Amino acid sequence: VHGPTLEAVEGDRVRVYVTNRLPAPTTVHWHGVFLPNGMDGVGGLTQRAIRPGETFKYEWTFRQHGTFMYHSHHDEMTQMALGLMGMIVVHPRRPTPAYRVDRDFVILLSQWFIAPGAARPDPNRMSDFNLLTMNAKAFPGTTPLVCKLGDRVRIRFGNLSAMDHHPIHLHGHHFRTVATDGGRIPLSAQYPETTLLVPTGATRDIEFVADAPGDWPLHCHMTHHLMNQMGHGIPNLIGADAAAIDRRVRPLLPGYMTMGHTGMGDMGEMGMAVPENSIPMVGARGPFDYVTMGGMFTILKVRADLARVPEDGGWYQHPPGTVAEPATPEELARDGIRT
Repeated sequence: VHGPTLEAVEGDRVRVYVTNRLPAPTTVHWHGVFLPNGMDGVGGLTQRAIRPGETFKYEWTFRQHGTFMYHSHHDEMTQMALGLMGMIVVHPRRPTPAYRVDRDFVILLSQWFIAPGAARPDPNRMSDFNLLTMNAKAFPGTTPLVCKLGDRVRIRFGNLSAMDHHPIHLHGHHFRTVATDGGRIPLSAQYPETTLLVPTGATRDIEFVADAPGDWPLHCHMTHHLMNQMGHGIPNLIGADAAAIDRRVRPLLPGYMTMGHTGMGDMGEMGMAVPENSIPMVGARGPFDYVTMGGMFTILKVRADLARVPEDGGWYQHPPGTVAEPATPEELARDGIRT
């Protein structure tokens, strides 16, 4: 869906040819990049739009390093809603030891409204987006971030969602926000945190040491951003007497079963048919049970020995005695717990 990540080094002279195969005019804006005004890509203001079938040339020298983005700047509401966007990574010409990391990940955050069964997003939506993605994928389709224990890790986030900011939370580690699309943050201004707000139209770089082995979620903490193709118009049945409803409805609809009265956690497991080109509301099978997360969710997989695990990291093998489990009657009695 998105364009490829463009990678360069500070000081590089770059030339980009853009061929418009759309049925409408377009441009490309290089978001956060310092360049001549006529290369900024704002249709009608800094250039004329690229008409269907035309090829335009953009050319500039990178005067900075960091994480940036690119996207259409002509009829943005439509063209960005259909995926005309991507990321840019520019490395310093003379990197300091502090810049060097073992893993360098790039994640573009996006949101869409796709009616169940539809073939393309609806660009006219201004709210109730029902598909939240990392690099154009919703969990369980997102790519895990596989690291070796002790690796220095950088994750570059960009947010080109139409309307929403995203508080990105990492489990099991703390990190420092080291850069924005405006440049590197001085060490004296950095501080440890576990959740980072990535505003729409902005980039943020975080760095940390992967010092805790395991499968650690990395996700947006807006709870509705952890679900796929939600049904916003369905009645709220939380706490309803499902048995009473079923008794009254089944004479009219044999086999009817009320759903949603205890929450949405069992929706993905039920295996019910969904419209073509749609995905279950939540999750996928995990190593212990069903993972009731979808949308903007992935997994940081920290392993002691990457040579002994699959390319995607596999599932973490927990040491004995380190997994939460049912309490025994003896343990409850020992600690004075009554249930």
